[in-house]
Amino acid sequence: MNPSFGQTRSDIRRNHALLTPESHEWITQPDWPGAELAFLISPDMGAKFAMGLVRAVEDLSEIAPAAAGVARFIFVLGGEVRFPGNPALGPEGYAFLPPQEETTLSASKGTSFVLFEWHFLARGDLPAPVFGSVAEIEGTPLRGDDWLMVQKLLPTEAGFDAEFNIMNFHPGASLAYVETHFMEHGLLMLDGGGVYRLDDQWYPVGAGDAIWMGPHVPQWFGALGRDSSRYLIYKNYNRGPLDKR
Repeated sequence: MNPSFGQTRSDIRRNHALLTPESHEWITQPDWPGAELAFLISPDMGAKFAMGLVRAVEDLSEIAPAAAGVARFIFVLGGEVRFPGNPALGPEGYAFLPPQEETTLSASKGTSFVLFEWHFLARGDLPAPVFGSVAEIEGTPLRGDDWLMVQKLLPTEAGFDAEFNIMNFHPGASLAYVETHFMEHGLLMLDGGGVYRLDDQWYPVGAGDAIWMGPHVPQWFGALGRDSSRYLIYKNYNRGPLDKR
């Protein structure tokens, strides 16, 4: 999916956005020495969370935790990410770090990962950090459809205010209906491709594409081609529409 000179498939709209690799702007940040970041989704566009890609151009050492009140989720795309006292995370390893978690991050040169951050909405005690790997998570059929398997990466307990899932589509599988709801999403295509409907737009999507879906935007995905399709998806969870975020 290489666009012609001067063109991009990225499309930013009032209630959704498609962010494609050819339009990524890689920058440096003081809190991430040795890394380059491409922020794909941010509150500036209307989202209540931030999502970006991070690549280590040098070894990363003891990267500081997120700001006060901010939760962080990391999903490794390549290389190795390390947190003190925990096994190293390889490709498709992930970490959820609640607010006030003092764990630092280190990574080898060449490592890349997805970074999500959001203002955590606590209910009772803060949950503990979660470290895991997609390979350890059993998939379950979505609404009984075994051509569409969901792997839930975080516990569903009420203390968690976010959900991160891997959606696995058999070739030709699709969501059962066009969804509309008050939750918003951040999504990264991992494998395969298909067509995503967002509002009244229809977007061809493939591996590396990212999507923001705002609250109540009509949304639907159908997988195309001979290979299975997968994406990582975030949504605010376990909190009602009147809970302030």
